[in-house]
Amino acid sequence: MKEVQAINAFAAISQETRLRIIRLLVVTGANGLAAGEIGSSLGGVPSSRLSFHLSQLEHAGLVEKRREGRSIIYSAIFPALSDLVAFLMHDCCQGHCAYCDKAIELFSKCEGRPTSTENVNLKK
Repeated sequence: MKEVQAINAFAAISQETRLRIIRLLVVTGANGLAAGEIGSSLGGVPSSRLSFHLSQLEHAGLVEKRREGRSIIYSAIFPALSDLVAFLMHDCCQGHCAYCDKAIELFSKCEGRPTSTENVNLKK
C-alpha cells in the first residue's frame, strides 16, 4: 500500500460513524449487510447521512457494494484492510519482528470468511 492510499483510508475511518461501519462490516464478514441493516445496527443513522458515510468508505477503497434484488449490500474489502494493517506494522522492530511478519502474512490471506484455525500459529 502506498502512503497516499493509507492516508485516504485513515482519513475515511477517522470519523466515528465510518469507523463503526467498518467494524460492523468486519464482524459481518464477506456476506456484508444491506444499507438499512447497517443504519439500524448503528442506532438509526438517517439514510442520507449513512449514504454519505458509505460513499466515503467506498471512495477510500475500504468497502464495496453490490445489488441483491432491491437491496444494496455493503462489504468490507478485507485485502484493503489487511494492507492498511501491514502498512502500519511493516517496519515493526526495524523490520525484524517474527511475530508481526507472521501476523501480516496470515492477515493478508483473510477473505472475510471463516476458515479452520487448527493449523494457525503465530509463532515461527
